[in-house]
Amino acid sequence: MRYGVRVAIACLALTWVYSAHGLADNQTRTSTPARATTPLVLSAEIDGIIHPVAAQFVQRTIERAEREGAALVIFTLRTPGGLVDSTRDINNAIIRSRPPVAVFVGPAGNRAASAGFLITIAADIAAMAPGTHIGAAHPVAGNGEKIDETMAAKMTSDVASYARTLATQRHRNVELVEKAVTESRSFTEQEALNAKPPLIDVLASDVDDLVRKLEGRSVTRFDGTTQVLRLEGVRIEQIDMTWAQRALSTLAHPQIAYLLLTLGMLGLTVEFWSPGAIFPGVAGGICLLLAFFAFQVLPVNYAGVALIGFGIVLLILEVKVASYGALALGGIISLLLGSMMLIDSRLPELQIGLRFIIPTVGSLAGLLLLLVGMGVRAQKTRATTGVEGMLDEVGRALTSIEAGGVGAVRTHGEIWTATAQERVTAGDAVRVVGVNGLLLTVKPEARIPAAQTGGLP
Repeated sequence: MRYGVRVAIACLALTWVYSAHGLADNQTRTSTPARATTPLVLSAEIDGIIHPVAAQFVQRTIERAEREGAALVIFTLRTPGGLVDSTRDINNAIIRSRPPVAVFVGPAGNRAASAGFLITIAADIAAMAPGTHIGAAHPVAGNGEKIDETMAAKMTSDVASYARTLATQRHRNVELVEKAVTESRSFTEQEALNAKPPLIDVLASDVDDLVRKLEGRSVTRFDGTTQVLRLEGVRIEQIDMTWAQRALSTLAHPQIAYLLLTLGMLGLTVEFWSPGAIFPGVAGGICLLLAFFAFQVLPVNYAGVALIGFGIVLLILEVKVASYGALALGGIISLLLGSMMLIDSRLPELQIGLRFIIPTVGSLAGLLLLLVGMGVRAQKTRATTGVEGMLDEVGRALTSIEAGGVGAVRTHGEIWTATAQERVTAGDAVRVVGVNGLLLTVKPEARIPAAQTGGLP
């Protein structure tokens, strides 16, 4: 009987294991084709200056697309330009990508200039929205400094040859691409599409429209191979920057970098005034380091940085030196000129603007003068502790004090032993004129109101 029960239990267990295995196998067979027949498209946005953070974002997005087997990667691009090195890093990632990469300049009213133009040309699929434009890829010095004609010619030739290589491999209009670099030419979406051969492949109103128009399209990769896009029933997944990437990308904004520079100088100035305060120095140092990180991306004129620092020094000296306002006026002018010269670029997106500069300079100048004035007043304030704190204090005699004798007085909220050079009657108002250890020297002061001495005890 027991043997039969054991056999029955074993059979039930085997049946359950077999059923579970069959169910899992059926689920695998049914889910795998479903997943395989649902193509994945990763969509990401690059909005702003092209810098190392943007390059890292592009590289990470493409790596994720390769891990998840995406059928297509779409980068929506809006940029006034950026660093050539970061542009090359982005293009290298696009060229090496296993899934095709589309660069979409949009939505309407935006552009992909300078570095953005080179990224658009390097993409497997170049797309634009109506009302957008690309081009103006003439190189400039990254630090905003003036360069001689020979160096400018070398830089232009280098970028132009790079652009021609991209255009040749992508079968795009080499002549127009070169003119975008050498002559700063820009092109509307219609001009780019209707050129022979064209600069772009397709016009689309948005990402969804672009995906629909790419269904079944044959794409020629950078190595010459072709690939047909199968995007029916596509699942589009939006990829966003991490909070760290967004924070670092925000620092590259000209106004943010300008604020960090001024706050950093202000913090270090306060630390120099009050050594040991710690917080102003630490905060100022962090702000300056972040500002210099942003300056690696922005076309900064370091003469502007020097003028801003010189203006702050002049404002500090105004309180120390009797210049009758000349130093303060010079400091404000230096701050204004330095702020206007700080970013050396013709692009409107990179300009700080007087509407931002004037309130910032005015606030900074006022704050510096206020802090310096408070420091000077604090130095002139009479001490309230130690021997200096007792001198000239007022009080009231608790006992009579004969000339040259001793008695008790109440002053500074305490009862002290005191002596006097002339007779003091109990209840008289007195003023401290000397301190010798714990012995005070006082003198009668009849003109002191009782309210100042606290009255009789």
